[in-house]
Amino acid sequence: MKPARNGPAEGRPIDYPSLVVVLLSPLAFALVFASWTIFAVLGVELKRSLGFGEVQFATLLAMPLFTGALAALPMAMLARRLGGRRVMIGCLLLICPFLWAIANSRGYADFLLAGAGLGLGAGSLAAGLVYVAALGPRRHAGLALGLYGAGMLGAGLTYCLLPLISRAYGWPLAPKLYLLPVLLVALLLWVFADDEPLAASSVSGTSRGASPSSRLAANRFGWPPLAVWRLALYYSFFYGTFVALALWLPGYLAAQYQLPLQHAALWALLFTLPGGLGQILGGALADRRDFRDLRWWVSAVVMTCLFFLSYPDFSMQIHGIHGDLALHFSMPLVGFVALLTTMGLAMGIGKGSLMCLLYREHGDDMVRSGGLALALGGLFAALLPLMFVLGNEWIGIRTAGFMFLYAALAVCMLLMRWDPRSRTGAVA
Repeated sequence: MKPARNGPAEGRPIDYPSLVVVLLSPLAFALVFASWTIFAVLGVELKRSLGFGEVQFATLLAMPLFTGALAALPMAMLARRLGGRRVMIGCLLLICPFLWAIANSRGYADFLLAGAGLGLGAGSLAAGLVYVAALGPRRHAGLALGLYGAGMLGAGLTYCLLPLISRAYGWPLAPKLYLLPVLLVALLLWVFADDEPLAASSVSGTSRGASPSSRLAANRFGWPPLAVWRLALYYSFFYGTFVALALWLPGYLAAQYQLPLQHAALWALLFTLPGGLGQILGGALADRRDFRDLRWWVSAVVMTCLFFLSYPDFSMQIHGIHGDLALHFSMPLVGFVALLTTMGLAMGIGKGSLMCLLYREHGDDMVRSGGLALALGGLFAALLPLMFVLGNEWIGIRTAGFMFLYAALAVCMLLMRWDPRSRTGAVA
């Protein structure tokens, strides 16, 4: 069954501007995300050499995510005024001095400030989302948005190259090597990409699919309708969890399984790679039919994986009839990575289909709906490293972070189940 589109269903075929947008925007996303994940690998080395504590390390990981969440919605609104291409280029250029600053930082406060500056690159993510929604092919909007979201594969660049560069030339050179591709993509956007028409309906700030009362409330108060909040909140779980785990997993694997950092980063790649490919698949599937119910299947898979990932190593002694029975459980590395791979793929499909659903129902208001989704996701991602540390340092259970994710997903599913317009709580 073809989905009923409330957003802009009619649109241009795949032409030169659409093709350039689909190709260059994910590259910009990938480089911003690769810059964020510098601390996922580099931070582990800094923690050892400079004596960072676990809380300091988690704060360092969370800082780009926090400032990125604060920048997402304002930058999306700025993209409506100036154009997504210009804001993307500006944000790419903005993170360059902070990449240079990381290479010249020596104290914790210096790294924290540089990480906060990297978070401003989230403006490129939000502006790029508005840009792809405005100029991307309408008939394949889910695929275009999925390809854009697959820019999270940029974490793989950090996982593969940063340990090798750090070992061969020292860690200060690694951030400087990111400058050339960032400047190159900014130049390609400037030369080859076109500006979207600022008066187009796709960035007009009013959703034609919304009810008249919703449109009136949005126009009067500038506040997105409740339906946008619910979808954005649900998307934020998948986005925030994926981003936080992409930053946390190399250090977690190195500590939990006593792996060299380079090997731990390569194992973590088996989580980010299926997540990026799954986002493309989820967007493409959502183009063909209404995958509104897909989020429940995706959530069930993710919840099952989180249930098993939450189990810590334990020993249990049972007093049996013929003697005592000793049981020991320890999640093997292969099993842990298999669960991560499955969860990453499911999260990717969920993000791709949910972003397409958000576009289909609120495509004329992608500035606020998309910006809100990225902002909430960034805030949730910034919270997670501190929750992981809470499990490690204060509760004393390394897998407590997965327990928290399990509970958070259950809350999100209940919120999506509850519909305030229905007394029976119909599924929305």
